[in-house]
Amino acid sequence: MERFLLICLAGALGTGSRHLVGLWAAERFGTLLPYGTLIVNLVGCFLMGLVMHVALNAAALSPTLRLVLTTGFLGGLTTYSSFNFETLKLAGDGAFGLAALYFAATTLGGFVAGVSGVPLGRVIV
Repeated sequence: MERFLLICLAGALGTGSRHLVGLWAAERFGTLLPYGTLIVNLVGCFLMGLVMHVALNAAALSPTLRLVLTTGFLGGLTTYSSFNFETLKLAGDGAFGLAALYFAATTLGGFVAGVSGVPLGRVIV
């Protein structure tokens, strides 16, 4: 139960960080593009790769700390970092076809799901 609560707390901190980065980026760079989302996705992917490599190749991080940092904080900051790591893991394991399928299903499927949700939203409101 303690691990669960730590992950939830870290997730809240990641979510709050995402919001603050979004506000800062809009003020600093404008709103032509969603710069805040881009920044947290890139930083999240970098940090996910760093944390997972260290966690899986050294005893420097306990399993609880790894989960708090990845599932918790980075999960709250951006789920793209998990998607990126999982795709890289599949490719790194030699499952290039599965990596490509997962990438396509997530990116194209997510786009189609989002586009499909708009008409339903129009029906509701």
